[in-house]
Amino acid sequence: MVLLGWVSFFADISGEMVYPLLPLFIVGALGASATALGWVEGVAMALIAAMTAWAGWRSDGARSGHARRVPWIRWGYGLPVIGKSILAVSTVWPLAMLGRAIDRFGKGLRGSPRDALIADASLPEQRGRCFGFHRAMDTAGATLGVLLAAGLLWWLAGVPDAGSTPELAADHAPETYHTVFAIAAAMGLMALVLTFLIRERPAESHAASRIAEQTKPLPPGTEPIPRSYWLTLAVLLVFAVANSSDTFLLLRARDVGLSPWAVVLAYALCNIVYAAASYPAGAFSDRIGRWRVIALGWVLYAGIYAGFALTGPSGIWPLMALYGLYLALTDGVGKALISDHAPPGRRGAALGIFSMALGLTTLASSVLAGVLWDHAGHEWPFLIGCTASLAALLLLPIVARATRSATDVPRPGVAPPPHP
Repeated sequence: MVLLGWVSFFADISGEMVYPLLPLFIVGALGASATALGWVEGVAMALIAAMTAWAGWRSDGARSGHARRVPWIRWGYGLPVIGKSILAVSTVWPLAMLGRAIDRFGKGLRGSPRDALIADASLPEQRGRCFGFHRAMDTAGATLGVLLAAGLLWWLAGVPDAGSTPELAADHAPETYHTVFAIAAAMGLMALVLTFLIRERPAESHAASRIAEQTKPLPPGTEPIPRSYWLTLAVLLVFAVANSSDTFLLLRARDVGLSPWAVVLAYALCNIVYAAASYPAGAFSDRIGRWRVIALGWVLYAGIYAGFALTGPSGIWPLMALYGLYLALTDGVGKALISDHAPPGRRGAALGIFSMALGLTTLASSVLAGVLWDHAGHEWPFLIGCTASLAALLLLPIVARATRSATDVPRPGVAPPPHP
């Protein structure tokens, strides 16, 4: 699990050197519309969705009878190096979409097998901490990557003149972004190298997990996914309707007048808070329950999106910090919650279905957000996101009560009941 944390650390240095620059590159440098940006990110999310369920199912060993997660993880960290290399030579937005798609294709291959490997290695009462640790390492790398991107932008293009308009300040030449993307591709090689040190979890440890989680031993890949999983998935997807791509937050920061390197620094602030709060949030969910922590995150999200609809330049910084806290409260905790409901032999498939459904929903919400931005105004994607998140909050207590017995985990210091 610690090694997986370091793999994600280096991969996110590479990934987050690119991500906050995408709206500035596609809309500002290449001259595409917000709708095109929505399609780029929507297609990326759809590819993750298409691959993640299949990769998770195959990593469970549905055909072979034993889990094999590591090959999927290696391919998943190798393909993004190719994708970022394509971004580094893109001069039109469809080529940039191809590079982004290959990058996200790799993410789709690795996500579910990696998360299942983390769940396999964790006890139920410590699962929130384990996912929290991984998210903290992941986001620490992301923070370093964002800061590197900001520093490179400042060094390559400098600080804009005081008299520059927001549009001119945000629109560096494509070559500036190409240089950053090329360095990001080189940084991704470190994560790929580290994946060759990862080893599969021994097959017998799956039986130990079943005993610990009070489930009846069945051949891997044949255990039924319980009703509580589907109820949990349903309410998480209602919230996902609100959650368009984060690139629209960065595009909003650009439009209110922040320069490219300031946009990247605001995103770095988000990641710093996210990294610092991820492990405490996961541990907190182990103690008080996953749904309570997620509910707090959703309330925070509604306020943040309302703020983005109305804020000026000075409001971007506190809103991005709060957004990092929201991510810490919901991201790793949400994966731990899904893992709580998944039989050990079906975790890859269960996490893959979750990621697939989330990606398809985000595809729709991102394209809608881009169209609304172009034709109705920047505030509408945020106001609709705020409204949808409040609708999910209304459903949450019902689903939490219906799934409580499945989501309760032993508290620290309290031994679980003996297996019958």
